[in-house]
This record gives sequence, structure tokens and C-alpha cells, in this order.
Amino acid sequence: MFNKIILVGNLTRDIELRYSQGGSAIAKSAIATSRKFTSNGEKKEEVCFVDITFFGRSGEVANQYLRKGSKILVEGRLQFEQWVDQNGQKRSKHSVIVESMQMLDSKGSNSAGNGFGGANGYGAPMQGEPQSYQAPQPQAQQPSYSQPAQQGYNQQPPVQPKTEMPSQNAIPEIDIDEDEIPF
Repeated sequence: MFNKIILVGNLTRDIELRYSQGGSAIAKSAIATSRKFTSNGEKKEEVCFVDITFFGRSGEVANQYLRKGSKILVEGRLQFEQWVDQNGQKRSKHSVIVESMQMLDSKGSNSAGNGFGGANGYGAPMQGEPQSYQAPQPQAQQPSYSQPAQQGYNQQPPVQPKTEMPSQNAIPEIDIDEDEIPF
């Protein structure tokens, strides 16, 4: 069986962060997605609201950098929940357990002002390079292009074989502020 869902939308409320008895973070919110279509020559829009849950470090990152209205891409699995309400009625809903996310807002475009820097992590939005955070997975993964390699303060970077350097004009200058890096 295969249970995978990918949603892009805006958060409908701020992240609610709690911790389990074991100390693991549990963060909850909801996402609104929409679909535009034409029916009988009339343009219509259909909106869908879905509850989402983050676990562990991804929940802490979401709580720190996302606010109501933040644009986000989430990837995870669909979960069916059932409970009995205060009136004794059986209730149920589907929600998404988030396995990875990408923050799609740039610094200037988020009306909630979450302040996590531009889409490239350096304060200036760049097309096609969203910030992302992926929850740790059991198997080893290669870091994505949007996540800088993490090194300890006392570790030396690996020695790279000598290659011909590009011309000075071809190398972009990047000013990195550590406060804008979301980890």
C-alpha cells in the first residue's frame, strides 16, 4: 500500500507547539489549498482546509518560522482520526502527518512577517529556490541544494581535489548572516 500526499497552500492559523511526556515536539496547524476551474463558462474556486501535524525537530522549525498566512509545501501521509465529542456523537476527519516541508514565502512577501529570511536564506528572494526542511529519515539521505552542509566549529572541511577556478566575474558574492539560517 502507498499513502503519500503533497499539498501547497497557506497556513490558516499559527502553529500550536506542545511537547510529549518523552520531550518530543508535536506541532499542529491547518493548511488551506485552492483549485480554480471554469464551470458552464463561470470561473469558480474551491477551497479545501486540512489539519496538519509536525513531529520532532520539524515541529520546532515550523513553530519558529511559520505564521498564519505563511505559504508552505508539505509532504506526508494521510491519517484518519475518530473520536466521540462532548455530546456523545461519533466524529471523524482526515489530517496530514507532515514528513517534510518547504517554506515558500520570501522575506518581503509574507504579510505575517515571519522574518526567516529570503527564499535563498540570504535575505533576497530567488525564483525556484524555496527554503526547505526535511524531517530526519531512518535511511541516510543526501542534503538538498537548499540545505547548507552542517559542520562543527572545530571540524576542518574535507579536502577537495584541485580544479580550475572560474573567472572572478562568474563568482557571485554572497553575504551570509547566521541569524537568517533556519537551523
